[in-house]
Amino acid sequence: MADVTTVVFDVNETLSDMTPMARRFSDLGAPESLGPLWFAATLREGIGLAASGDSRTFAEIGRETAKAVLRGHPIDRSPDDAATHVLDGFLGLPLHPDVADGIRTLRRAGLRLITLSNGGVPVAEKLLGDAGLRDEVEHVLSVDDAGIWKPATAAYTYAARVCGTSPEEMVMVAVHPWDLHGAHRAGLRTAFVNRDGATYPTHLTPPDHTVTALPDLAPLLR
Repeated sequence: MADVTTVVFDVNETLSDMTPMARRFSDLGAPESLGPLWFAATLREGIGLAASGDSRTFAEIGRETAKAVLRGHPIDRSPDDAATHVLDGFLGLPLHPDVADGIRTLRRAGLRLITLSNGGVPVAEKLLGDAGLRDEVEHVLSVDDAGIWKPATAAYTYAARVCGTSPEEMVMVAVHPWDLHGAHRAGLRTAFVNRDGATYPTHLTPPDHTVTALPDLAPLLR
């Protein structure tokens, strides 16, 4: 088995703490509980398109799902303005507390670091830049350029092509089991970041590694 040379990070929820997105809905006069519902609906629609071989950007889908989940709630602005307010929240998200140390630890171990998101490049660039971590990451990639969302195999092989490496030398790091299952099918190794003690779904391929915090990953890849 080839040694791991490249760590591929998912972005939304894996690196970014999306808790503040709930407040984007309460700002509009809607329940905060719509935040997780909206994100799940956006993923569902994007992955559904990928399953049929089609694709739209996260922003396109997220705008429509925001309007859908807000329908029936007495919000204080137009549906288009409300959707913009929700999506703009991505540009102000913080990192999870373990991320900065984890990224620097992996770089000190001599590993190449990239991100591969179902969201847009500007969101990931700002997230890393605000935290002073952009220089630690070699490539900031989006499935927009792959032409299909994760967990489709082509999304992961796109990242391998950009890096000039084989999928077998890459490890996908994510909090989403469906993402790791897709990466495994594409030939990558996988690492599950389980910050909240979740049970891994038995119907998906188990991860190669499980950590509760990102700094714990580097020793497992040696």
